Amino acid sequence: MADQQNLPEGTVQNILEQETLKWVFVGGKGGVGKTTCSSILSILLATVRDSVLIISTDPAHNLSDAFQQRFTKTPTLVNGFTNLYAMEVDPTVEHEDVGTSEGMDGLVSELAGAIPGIDEAMSFAEMLKLVQTMDYSIIVFDTAPTGHTLRLLQFPSILEKGLGKMMSLKNKFGGLFNQMTRMFGMDDDFNEDAVLGKLEGMKDVIEQVNKQFKDPDMTTFVCVCIPEFLSLYETERLVQELTKFEIDSHNIVINQVIFEDEVVESKLLKARMKMQQKYIDQFYMLYDDFNITKLPLLPEEVTGVEALKGFSRHFLTPYQPLSNRDQVEWLERRVSELKDQLQEAEEELNTLKKGKQKV
Repeated sequence: MADQQNLPEGTVQNILEQETLKWVFVGGKGGVGKTTCSSILSILLATVRDSVLIISTDPAHNLSDAFQQRFTKTPTLVNGFTNLYAMEVDPTVEHEDVGTSEGMDGLVSELAGAIPGIDEAMSFAEMLKLVQTMDYSIIVFDTAPTGHTLRLLQFPSILEKGLGKMMSLKNKFGGLFNQMTRMFGMDDDFNEDAVLGKLEGMKDVIEQVNKQFKDPDMTTFVCVCIPEFLSLYETERLVQELTKFEIDSHNIVINQVIFEDEVVESKLLKARMKMQQKYIDQFYMLYDDFNITKLPLLPEEVTGVEALKGFSRHFLTPYQPLSNRDQVEWLERRVSELKDQLQEAEEELNTLKKGKQKV
């Protein structure tokens, strides 16, 4: 896209200004910087919201590494903040915890286990139910790589179908179920009405969450990617699936961009820049109605609260390479470096000439 330079650079300011938002998902291909982006987004939201919770649903949790603080499945206050909390949950582990419970919860969990895909969905539902009672003003999800995330977004629909099946089984075998509970001397917690009440309660929570997820005023999805073919392809697939699930998405973060700075002198970096620019142009062409934020590739990792806060400025103000910020200063420094190199070369040449003359 030849006119890309004339396009306004996007930021995530629109997310901070949307006061009705309740759920923010951050996702994309593995290794593109989702955890860093979701952590910074939660830090920025903490400046404009009363309380923020960031949840990692990736089994390979990196949230603790990003903030350099240990997190568990219980919301923990992030060091240095008064209104930012973090937690790491693993759907499979959560399900194991639920599965070992006794009484009605154990029975419902066992019934759920008979329906493919519903085990993780139920754990997700229990987590959402817990989160809703905590009354955070906004919740940020640091999701697993794309495939896992798409399954997570299907959970509300899977649960609705699964609970519908379970309730239809109850209608068919309700009488037999009551006879069995009486025969084995089970208490009233296991009667037909108790099971139905438990299922209906869970179904209500799921329907409410499903409705919120499909409301663009309450939910949005931020796609994180890098300027390479596979990441572009994965982002396109993700955006199409989000459209199918009726989930809003209007922000794309392109991470690890090599800008034309004074350090770009090697042929390798220049080749990478040329390749990246080709895919960046394609991003602008495909998503001309999205807010596209470009982030620079750094020589070091962004870990720890201070580093995350420092890098967060690029989410609100488009990154400007040094050559654009102060062209005169850069040229002066470059000329000085070249003079030094020339002087060293002349000294080396003189040394070689003296050596030849002696010979």
